[in-house]
Amino acid sequence: MSDFVDCIVIGAGVVGLAVARRLALAGNEVIVLEAADAIGTHTSSRNSEVIHAGIYYPTESLKAKLCVEGKEQLYRYCATHGVPHKRIGKLIVAFNESQNDILEALKTQAAANGVYDLEWKNQSEIKSLEPEIFGASALLSPSTGIIDSHSLMVAYQGDAESKGAVIVFNSPVEKGTVKGRKIELSVGRASDEFRISANIVVNAAGLGAQTVSHNLQGLNPETVPPRFLARGCYFTLSGKSPFSRLIYPVPEPGGLGVHVTLDMGGSVRFGPDVEWVDEVDYSVDPKRAANFYDAIRKYYPTLANDTLQPGYSGIRPKVAAKGSATGDFLIQGPQEHSVPGLVNMYGIESPGLTSSLSLANLVAEKLSLPHLDDSVLC
Repeated sequence: MSDFVDCIVIGAGVVGLAVARRLALAGNEVIVLEAADAIGTHTSSRNSEVIHAGIYYPTESLKAKLCVEGKEQLYRYCATHGVPHKRIGKLIVAFNESQNDILEALKTQAAANGVYDLEWKNQSEIKSLEPEIFGASALLSPSTGIIDSHSLMVAYQGDAESKGAVIVFNSPVEKGTVKGRKIELSVGRASDEFRISANIVVNAAGLGAQTVSHNLQGLNPETVPPRFLARGCYFTLSGKSPFSRLIYPVPEPGGLGVHVTLDMGGSVRFGPDVEWVDEVDYSVDPKRAANFYDAIRKYYPTLANDTLQPGYSGIRPKVAAKGSATGDFLIQGPQEHSVPGLVNMYGIESPGLTSSLSLANLVAEKLSLPHLDDSVLC
């Protein structure tokens, strides 16, 4: 025999917690199973902590749609729940006039996605906004911001728990079985293993989502996409910040380039770069700093030697391989894989944090749960 609950969410990252919150707000009994001993120990705590505007993503993609929707929801949520954040804006900088076409294409792409607030800035205007930045031209995105991601996750956790949700740590999902309209999961290892069943299971395991799916008997393995990993390293800047907003170069293959982000305390970090890896490894090679200096000095030419320190790294869980078109979020519900009550979430990389509330709403739609007004959700 196994215990039974209405809903199980696998993974207590920012998206898993947002999903648990959404399910609990709809009146469901919810348990969150987290393999680690705390919330958000992987991708959710190893990113740029940026609230993205929705500029870069292909029109009609889930990333574009959910980022634009999620951004506004997230700003409202932060304001009503006391989550530290700032709408500080960002500059996307072209180093020379030959890159103006890239900026123009970005502005067109942004408008197609519903982002209409981008502003052209010439060289003198860039200097007036950010005196330390060199650029021939730039786009200013006033709706881009920063957020304390841990505080956001704590707020989601608190909301979910206030509606009766329970988070169980040190509880890896080892395997599962589809049994009619219920799904039974085996949780834990060896003598500590227990079984629990639910009508609804949401696989929000991030880097481990594909492993969870492959270990679920009754799910067609052909529906599970391959997993590709791209590590991004960050370096921190010694001393006082010379910037008042985020600074991005024009995008590069596989990512958005080595950019400037600020945390809520005003500290500066540069990154991430892009390194395709075969396994989860968060080490940061200090030798990578040489490439950082070269990339950063294209827009911040006065960067002094020996001012960058190794910071941290994150791993992007991608569904598209190196050299392929950028993969989209892949959210599979019963409509896609024919298992009642199951939603699998793959490729939840950036802008997953920005899109967390809208991703949770999409999961609810996949499960045909009742619509909830924004006054309840935000």
